[in-house]
Amino acid sequence: MYPRNPSPKSLILWQKAERPINWRERFGRKTILEVEIGFGYGEFLVQRAQTHPERDFVGLELKWVSVQKALRNIAKANTTNVCLLRTDARVAFDRLFTPQSLHRVHSLFPDPWPKKRHTKHRLFSRAFLKLLNSRLISGGEARIITDYQPYSEWILEQIPGTGLEAICKTIPPRFGTKYETKWHESGQKEFYELKLLKREHVEIPLKEDRPLKTYHLEQFDPDRFHPMDERGETVVEFKEFLYDPKHPKGMALVVVAEENLTQSFWIEIGKSRDRWYIRPAQGCGVVPTAGVQRALDLAYDASLS
Repeated sequence: MYPRNPSPKSLILWQKAERPINWRERFGRKTILEVEIGFGYGEFLVQRAQTHPERDFVGLELKWVSVQKALRNIAKANTTNVCLLRTDARVAFDRLFTPQSLHRVHSLFPDPWPKKRHTKHRLFSRAFLKLLNSRLISGGEARIITDYQPYSEWILEQIPGTGLEAICKTIPPRFGTKYETKWHESGQKEFYELKLLKREHVEIPLKEDRPLKTYHLEQFDPDRFHPMDERGETVVEFKEFLYDPKHPKGMALVVVAEENLTQSFWIEIGKSRDRWYIRPAQGCGVVPTAGVQRALDLAYDASLS
């Protein structure tokens, strides 16, 4: 038997971890590192980890329900060579994996975003393929499986200039994942496999954290604090403001969306001795970015009005 609610020891709270993550230290050894993008319920990831106990595996997924089910599957299999990250693959490759550190990347049945107006949401764009290339070792490879032929053709169009070579073929069902089973039961007999081989290295450096400025004020009036939202390449939206006059301290809930990263966190406006300060609330695990700094700027501007 395994626990219905297993301890998420395999789940990395990456926002609070040192970035990039030291995977050798995390797993306690130096070995081959593989990544699965969009692991679903973790069926393939766990099977792969059991088949290759000499390797280490990292799974990336956005949906919390999928993370929970994958954690249960990991606990049931009693595998110790798997870690999970709940994050967008673009954020993970930007910030959490060093250049030329991954041996293989797998993506089984990524969302094809079939509608033309949604094409911009597809993961394997030319820009992401260059980023993927930069994180693969020399001779590394990525494998993408899709049920949607137009998506495989679109990915092939993105290949030129990425330093990758594509090998394509049709394959029968073989992975037993949730989506493969769904399509197979609906009558689909063949799927489309793209194997991407790294032939030339593309250098893309890690995105580093940005030092955040803590603002200081001589005075603060909570009744006049009305921060303005901002929309552009970076979106900043203030959702809620709470103030406790006994301490005194204010907390502003803000959502910041920039590039592929969306963060929700609290900005703390408190008093220390004879001055007020504005900073991200301690323990909120915010990733310091230009967008977070812009939210602090807007909170400071509102405090001066």
